[in-house]
Amino acid sequence: MKAVLYLEDGTLLLGKSFGAKGTKVSEIIFNTALTGYQEVLTDPSYKEQIVVMTYPHIGNYGTNFEDDESYRAFVEGFVIRELEVQPSNWRSKITLHEFLEKQGVIGIEGVDTRFLTRKIRESGSMKAVITTEDVDSETLKKIVEEYPGLQGRDLVKYVTCQEPYTWGEGLWYHKSVYYERKKKISGKKIVVMDFGVKRNILRHLVEFFGEVTVVPAYTSADEILGMSPDGVVLSNGPGDPAPLTSVQQNIRKILGKVPVLAICLGHQLTALSLGAKTYKLKFGHHGINHPVKSPE
Repeated sequence: MKAVLYLEDGTLLLGKSFGAKGTKVSEIIFNTALTGYQEVLTDPSYKEQIVVMTYPHIGNYGTNFEDDESYRAFVEGFVIRELEVQPSNWRSKITLHEFLEKQGVIGIEGVDTRFLTRKIRESGSMKAVITTEDVDSETLKKIVEEYPGLQGRDLVKYVTCQEPYTWGEGLWYHKSVYYERKKKISGKKIVVMDFGVKRNILRHLVEFFGEVTVVPAYTSADEILGMSPDGVVLSNGPGDPAPLTSVQQNIRKILGKVPVLAICLGHQLTALSLGAKTYKLKFGHHGINHPVKSPE
């Protein structure tokens, strides 16, 4: 079955569909990681985004039931150059096609992802619609024009937990031909404000500190401090930090009371709570490479 990708600048790309069927409109961005597509798909930070993978061969090692970063996929669409239909990996349980179909994510392959990446790099991230339905270009254009985009919108409310919970799973360690969970306890109590936290962040916190409690994003500062934490983590998450004014007020009350670690959206919210300003990057930084600045 064919699939269509339409960008707000009028670019229309044809390809072959895989995964779920239907129509989704979102912001389109690219990710430069060579591996980790399952983690990308299930990262809440990608809520309302269509992700283009720059690496051409995707699906090589299939998917499993352990590597999800959250309870479901949050990516709206997945764009790749070539889909591997016969994965080879001892941990693989289902193919990428089956995974996307189960998760309701529309995939398109056979697209010139180098061309698409250059376009996004030069023009910036933009609105886009992906569809497997028989829709003409004028209808696709209207769908894109009516999409409000990400700026000025609170997307955290769609990904945060509804009730506090305790996370107890530590890191995975390879041992012979299987994986074994282990953890080290240091007796520290950490509270995580969930703006769309990834499970591997929680695993690392358990590994190094021990007790980890995850609370909804809009939990008050008084309630968090009332838990007597040794530290507070402000997690990653999707969308624009600016409309989260109540969260910024809570962070301001927490700062200076206990040590705080802020990641991704949590970092931006911390900056806003201290009076700084944020702005949307042209196409953002999405990948597994991390830039490092030498102080010398």
